[in-house]
Amino acid sequence: MKYTQLGRTGLKVSRLVLGTMNFGPQTGEPESHAIMDAALDAGVNFFDTANVYGWGENKGRTEEIIGTWFAQGGRRREKTVLATKVYASMAPEGEPWPNYDRLSALNIRRAVDASLKRLKTDYIDLYQFHHVDRRTPFEEIWQAVDVLVRQGKILYAGSSNFPGWKIAQANETAARHGRLGLVSEQCLYNLAERRAELEVIPAAQEYGLGVIPWSPLHGGLLGGAIRKAATSGRSASGRSADALANTAVRAQVQAYEDLLGKHGLEPGEVALAWLLTRSGITGPIVGPRTPEQLASALRAVELDLSQEVLDGLDEVFPGPGPAPEAFAW
Repeated sequence: MKYTQLGRTGLKVSRLVLGTMNFGPQTGEPESHAIMDAALDAGVNFFDTANVYGWGENKGRTEEIIGTWFAQGGRRREKTVLATKVYASMAPEGEPWPNYDRLSALNIRRAVDASLKRLKTDYIDLYQFHHVDRRTPFEEIWQAVDVLVRQGKILYAGSSNFPGWKIAQANETAARHGRLGLVSEQCLYNLAERRAELEVIPAAQEYGLGVIPWSPLHGGLLGGAIRKAATSGRSASGRSADALANTAVRAQVQAYEDLLGKHGLEPGEVALAWLLTRSGITGPIVGPRTPEQLASALRAVELDLSQEVLDGLDEVFPGPGPAPEAFAW
């Protein structure tokens, strides 16, 4: 495994991030534990989750699965850089109530304590704001974060799904009060979705945030969706199916698969490896449902893409270009 610093911090993390969103809803506890053990054995030390994962009446279940894995010992917790998130409502299902969601100081305090209990740990390495809260000022958010850092409950704060201007606003507010501010941004970014290159990634680089792309295969679209449908008879689903219904997108994905077929490369591994070549990227989040999917993702770290392949990928999936030139004279 290869490692890098998380943004401007001294924290060293693996170039692949183990996403756990499928643990519980799609992958049972024993197999989830096996995947986490295999990831740790392969050198993956950066695990990402969220308090709401498990969803619906089972929200929080994913953190519980990670907690029972930590409880097995073997220095599992000590070896893991643990990231979780706060924002979505964690009020009991069917019992909506104020202050169980968003980023008020009250909800942040409540959510951290609940996550720590489910995760069976006394601290979280990276506590991430899962979305922008337009109603809560950053002065309040950073005050709440300060308290948690002093209590030893969290070490760093990060964002997810923030636009570039919110990253700037968050860190300018933090700087005015002598605080560290955001150290990472988790955003949607992959070959098929490159809008983050306009503002989000430049803002993250300017303020020293590590960028952690989610959905690196764009819901399976970049994992050989057309080829798999042809060979297995299984149609694409979710975001991938919606995208392939568009004739232009389908032609683009076909060109992508043809390019990689010519070079004898696996689409899913190339999509991950491409992200690892991008400036400012800490590492993509991979969300394996099986040990086999994890093994495929691990191969991407060692994959060296030729300039010919990189040029071909840019031709198939051209980026938007730098801002403001991309949308102004």
